[in-house]
Amino acid sequence: MPDVSHQTRPAPEPESLAALLGGRSGAVDASAPPVFFVTAWLVAGESIGAGIAAAFAAAAVIAGIRLRRGARPRAALVGLLATGIAALVVLYTGRASDFFLIQLASNVASALAWAVSIVLRWPLLGVVVGGVLGQKARWRRDPDLVRAYGRGSWVWVMQYLIRVAVFLPLYLADEVVALGIARVVLTWPLIAACLAVSWAVIRKTLPSGHPGLRHPAPSE
Repeated sequence: MPDVSHQTRPAPEPESLAALLGGRSGAVDASAPPVFFVTAWLVAGESIGAGIAAAFAAAAVIAGIRLRRGARPRAALVGLLATGIAALVVLYTGRASDFFLIQLASNVASALAWAVSIVLRWPLLGVVVGGVLGQKARWRRDPDLVRAYGRGSWVWVMQYLIRVAVFLPLYLADEVVALGIARVVLTWPLIAACLAVSWAVIRKTLPSGHPGLRHPAPSE
């Protein structure tokens, strides 16, 4: 009898950016120190010291969990370092809202960096996905992928600008609790929406019959 084991296999489901990039656990972990900071700050009568101690405790626990799960030490300690920098800023200024200053500045810088990368035809979404897929810069030899990654990257620029538009007035008004709430709402939920929308943009931009993100088609 003929071997049909390799015949008529169903086509693989198209991968999404969410499946490739993940990010849910990292986004949730990043929200924990600010939440603990604001909670302890409130409970302790607006004590900056209590807020910093709680934020550091949360960041240390998260780093420990990541290390036990096999994460690289540098990746596991990034959150702890970010919390330390935010704490130093707060201790220097004495304003609890300055705990969110690094987050605000990083979103401004990220929006600028992603926009510049698109203009230079090195869209950062392509750099990130290409790195995850082990393609290095091969994706840049595919004009369709470069165009799709560029359009998808504009969604990420909007993500950062949305955060700036929300964080900046709250920061200027010294609304510590509102900043903490915004930090949670605009982390994983916004990232999930960004992944979904940018993936839809990429799929719509790529021409019919394109082999997909894993198989860059070199220009002729």
